[in-house]
Amino acid sequence: MIIPEQTLEKEVLERLLEEIVTRDGTDYGEQELSTADKVKNALRALEVGRMKLLWDAEAESASLVSAEKAKQLLQAKELLDSNN
Repeated sequence: MIIPEQTLEKEVLERLLEEIVTRDGTDYGEQELSTADKVKNALRALEVGRMKLLWDAEAESASLVSAEKAKQLLQAKELLDSNN
């Protein structure tokens, strides 16, 4: 499920993004960025629609994914749901 970032209070959204960008295995390229910069970049990507926040109810976890990946995941879920 996509979490519309506008529905979250600013502080909640920032804390959620901070948790996501500081997870083990998160890679942001060759240049080191501060956590604040990573959160700022994530916010910007959400604002312009390049990224989406997804909630996985089974894992009880949120993820930041590209808008295209979010669309693919939701289409796959709809297909599975329609076959059940």
